[in-house]
Formats: sequence, C-alpha cells, structure tokens
Amino acid sequence: MTLPTSAEDALNLMRASVEPGRAEGSAAYHKVARVYLGVPNPVLNDLTTDWRRAMELDQRLALARGLWDSDVHEGRIAAAKLLTQARIRDDAAVWTLIASWIPQFDAWAIADHASKAAEKRIMADLSRLDEIEGWTQSDHMWTRRAALVSTLALTKSNHPGAAEAAARDRVLGWAAVYVPDQTWFIQKAIAWWIRDLSKHDKDRASAFLAAHGAAMKSFARAEAGKYLTD
Repeated sequence: MTLPTSAEDALNLMRASVEPGRAEGSAAYHKVARVYLGVPNPVLNDLTTDWRRAMELDQRLALARGLWDSDVHEGRIAAAKLLTQARIRDDAAVWTLIASWIPQFDAWAIADHASKAAEKRIMADLSRLDEIEGWTQSDHMWTRRAALVSTLALTKSNHPGAAEAAARDRVLGWAAVYVPDQTWFIQKAIAWWIRDLSKHDKDRASAFLAAHGAAMKSFARAEAGKYLTD
C-alpha cells in the first residue's frame, strides 16, 4: 500500500483508477464548475479506508485539508471519507475542520459525504447542536440543509436516551421551521429526516406530518410518509 504524503500524491493515486467518460458524466450531472477525475466511489472507499487505518490523526487532518482545498470533486469526497469515523479521541480539530467546510457546500454529493463526517462528530458530542442551530439561520441553502442531513443519526434509535430524545425533538423543531421553504433540496431534507424517523419513532413522524404535511411539497410529503400506514 502506498500512502500519500500530499494531496497531489493522493489525487495521483486516484487518477490510476479513472474510468473513461465518467468525468464528463459527473460534470454534467452535478452542474458545478470544478475538476472531475472520473473515479468511481468504491475506489475512493478503498483508498480512504486504507489511508484512515494507516495514518495518524494529524496526518489525516493535513491530507483532508489539502484534498478539500484542491476543489477536485473526488478530492473533496475523499477528504470527508478520511474523517468519517465514529470514535476519534480529542476530536475538536476534526470538528473544526469539518464545520469550516459547511459554508463551501455547493453540490449534494460533496455535501452529503461531508455531512456524514459531521454526523459522527455530532453523535460523539451532542453539545455541538448549539453550533448547528446557527446553521439553520444561514442565508446559504446548503448550510441550512446540512443541519438536517448531518443529524440523521438522531432518527435511528428505537429507544433513545433522554439526551438523544431531546436532541431529536430539537431537530424536529428546526424541520418544522423549514417547512415554508419550498426549495427542493430543503423539502427533500425534511422528507428524508421524517422518513428515516418513521422507521423507529412512528408517533413523532406521524405527528410531524399531521401538523406540517399539508404545507410541504407533495413529493416531500409522500416521501416522508413512505413507511407510515393508517
């Protein structure tokens, strides 16, 4: 296994697995002007898993920072994957770096991978919801969306403890405030949160839709209620 010593080294290792035509397809699909290498996601998974296991945290932080700053599509996704880990001792620097990326979100794939890394740090320290609440007031749509996408883990427990239950209700409050925003990505994020919640907490999901479903876009209301029955 070859470990990269810089972001450029890492990008060169990715370039060894470029699929012809994939970069052009990705650029057309994501519609954001940046470099696309055309590397499949499973390759990024394999590379970043190896790097995450072999590198010390400070090395990973430096590499993730460089890959994000490259503004290469696959580089930013790899940066997020390098820091997507449930248990990290002394994770303050990791959280600070991930949070610094949020205002730069401009496309869903990068945003969702970085939000998954943020999710792990939020579940490690729920007090970070205080900072995330500020995201809900941002003028930047992707930042507002990240407040829901990065807290999806709060929907997953059938029997949450008191702290998680309170956090769940707090985020449901944010989702309720978002409902009048008819932006597709915001409506989709609300639907995603309520849909996932309905698998583990049917009563809360049903109550949310009873209170707010009529004001949601029809596609979002249908998606949110996908697993609910009368």
